[in-house]
Amino acid sequence: MSRRGENIYKRKDGRWEGRILKPDGKYIYLYGKSYREVREKKKKAINHENISKDLITVKMKATTLFQGWLEKQSNGQIRSSTYDSYYCCIWKYVIPFFRSGEDKVSESRVKEFILTIAFNKQLSPAYQRKLISIFKTALTSITKEAGILMPIINNLQLPKRVNALTEVFTAKEQIQIEQAILVSNDFRAYGILLCFYTGIRLGELCALRWENIDLDSGVMTITATVARVKNHGSQDKKTMMVIGTPKSRNSGRKIPIPTFMISLIKKIPSENRMKSNYIFSSLDKPIEPRTMQRLYKKILKRANVNEQKFHIIRHTFATRALELGIDIKTLSEILGHSSVVITLNIYAHSMLEHKKIAIDKMNSMYLSHKTDTVCSVEKTVV
Repeated sequence: MSRRGENIYKRKDGRWEGRILKPDGKYIYLYGKSYREVREKKKKAINHENISKDLITVKMKATTLFQGWLEKQSNGQIRSSTYDSYYCCIWKYVIPFFRSGEDKVSESRVKEFILTIAFNKQLSPAYQRKLISIFKTALTSITKEAGILMPIINNLQLPKRVNALTEVFTAKEQIQIEQAILVSNDFRAYGILLCFYTGIRLGELCALRWENIDLDSGVMTITATVARVKNHGSQDKKTMMVIGTPKSRNSGRKIPIPTFMISLIKKIPSENRMKSNYIFSSLDKPIEPRTMQRLYKKILKRANVNEQKFHIIRHTFATRALELGIDIKTLSEILGHSSVVITLNIYAHSMLEHKKIAIDKMNSMYLSHKTDTVCSVEKTVV
């Protein structure tokens, strides 16, 4: 069995065997007493003048290989939204690129593709990172299956993150929005308020069922998310709504609910509970994310607040939490981030404000010490 996907095997006679695919489709076989020895021999062979890196390539067309990889991802083992991202990347960027030039997987073509994405000013740095990451995932799978070593894959550089300020609603705007929600006479708007005070995502909100909330203990369990994605298997319906697992392993979580929010949820008409298993839907199916977004826009208009993306509510919750002194570890778990590092990267500007407050406190302490010292000296002199 190949070890680490590097096409190196241990033979029955105890020796290790490795192979490298040449441009002519034939293999070079290398042998050694250990896995490490064969791996080093492969590296030297690849760097040798007779096997230049640009010639390490798969014989099949790149477009065929990437299409094949994408088809394997459609077996239902990944989330629908993830497949949708893969589909968009491969068909909108990867395949058109390789069709427009030399249609082969080689290091030179890989470099050209990365540069094409990196210098595309119409793409945000975040989306560039996403495209290159998907491309790297596909390329790694393709080269491993072909049994070739392509060192450039491990050296692919993702565009640097831009530490731009995360937009949030001001405290005044939030108060205006909350007041507009309370006078809206639409129980679905309570869901928007729930996002302001728990930081859950739009898809998670739409997927909330009555069984996910324990009104006695005041705890909410996030177990699913709703999304509308492209329907790649049908010509009639261009999109479809899917209920899937949360975004990541950490996204499935338990979140305490503020007491006032429990009281509002209890006010949802009992007949609605009889009609639907979903808290913020009047039908026995999840409320459409687009429906909730339209309601959200109406609330903003009524509150006389400039239109913002729904996700800004999540950022607002996190910022308010930091302002109230909630520690970063607790906040990260409430948000469902896979690590504290992600939380720190997104809300670095908010953390800086906290650092300034902390240093101001140190400054105040110094001034108080100085005052105490002066008073002590004056008493001594007297």
